[in-house]
Amino acid sequence: MKGIFKRIACAAMAAAMLFTVGCGSSSSSSSDSSKAGSDDSLKKVMDAGKLVLGLDATFKPMGYTDENDKIVGFDIDLAEEVCKRMGIKLETYGVNWDTKEQDLNAGTIDCIWNGLSVSDERKKQMLMSEPYMNNVMVFMVDKDSGINSKDDLKGKKVAVQNGSTAQELLKESNIAGDITITELATNVEAMQQLDLKMVDAVFLDSVVANYEITSANKNCKTIEDPDYAEEYAIGFKLGSNELCKKIEETLKEMKKDGKVAEISKKWFGEDVTTIK
Repeated sequence: MKGIFKRIACAAMAAAMLFTVGCGSSSSSSSDSSKAGSDDSLKKVMDAGKLVLGLDATFKPMGYTDENDKIVGFDIDLAEEVCKRMGIKLETYGVNWDTKEQDLNAGTIDCIWNGLSVSDERKKQMLMSEPYMNNVMVFMVDKDSGINSKDDLKGKKVAVQNGSTAQELLKESNIAGDITITELATNVEAMQQLDLKMVDAVFLDSVVANYEITSANKNCKTIEDPDYAEEYAIGFKLGSNELCKKIEETLKEMKKDGKVAEISKKWFGEDVTTIK
């Protein structure tokens, strides 16, 4: 356990250092545009009177479609409160997770706020906010499968979501050559294949796996590995420094007055956020 906490703490420190560069100047292009006074990202949102949030609407409990066909979730509650304090409305927009960056760059959405893990590859494609929550990728398996460690997966089929950091990590893992990787559009499809025994495991976010196991009373367990510790952040189009900064400031205000804790306890039973 000490190893896991140490790695997560180190990741948090590294991410915090990244954020100093993040919303200020994540790349030379975003920095230059800000200096040139062409960063109108916040003005566009305020003028439109709404923030368009892109998400994979199957990602429980961060943002998903409930039984009443309404988009709900932890990230959605956070975003709605942020928008309320900014005097604008929140609009959600379902995206294909594998091509979400295209929607961001085209201006179809203003941000990606849906359990978005920080990665080096993503930092090249988007401006990432300060991380607000810890996460670790896990292998979800049937309790009766006899799989108790990562090594037990050799020769097995493992499902993973396309376009996710889980996919990147799995392909780079030391067991990649010993397993069959099944790439699917959503975690929901991956877990359905696990239920049908079409795959032996699903590699996904612990937040999602634990929520599904608890809420659906699945006969499953998770296998953790400290090498897969990550953090969640909000993704913006490169150069959208002003919008990123405003949303971060609002989240920090919400943390101080207890609103973040209130929302977190609603979904997780405790404040799991890392907002300072």
